Amino acid sequence: MSAQFIYWVSTALLAALYLSSAALYMIKGAWVRETILGLGYPAYLVRFMIVVKVLAPIAILSRFNVPLSDLAYAGILFHLILSGLAHIGVGKPKGAVPAVVGLALLAGSFLTQNAARETPSPYGGPIIDSRQ
Repeated sequence: MSAQFIYWVSTALLAALYLSSAALYMIKGAWVRETILGLGYPAYLVRFMIVVKVLAPIAILSRFNVPLSDLAYAGILFHLILSGLAHIGVGKPKGAVPAVVGLALLAGSFLTQNAARETPSPYGGPIIDSRQ
């Protein structure tokens, strides 16, 4: 399986996960606020997270600025770790499943980005020449 294929599939699925989550946050706002409060976070984070869940995939997919794309990867990493740990911390490990899936997709996307993109990231995986 080529690194470019892994990059585009994992990146598309990660973007779909984040954009569908943002849509859920907008459509089911009251339920999301209750859930966020139940995890010990303040309800005002919901609006902020909607913005982040839309802008991060756009930054990664458009890659108009490599440092911004790398920052989006880092933000998603921290979000997924904190989300998964929050669910585990309140005794709801099933709620951490999307975070685990997201971390796997994030790793696939981040580690293969230099093979699929014209402008490499200094932090991404090694550039793999698939023509060899």
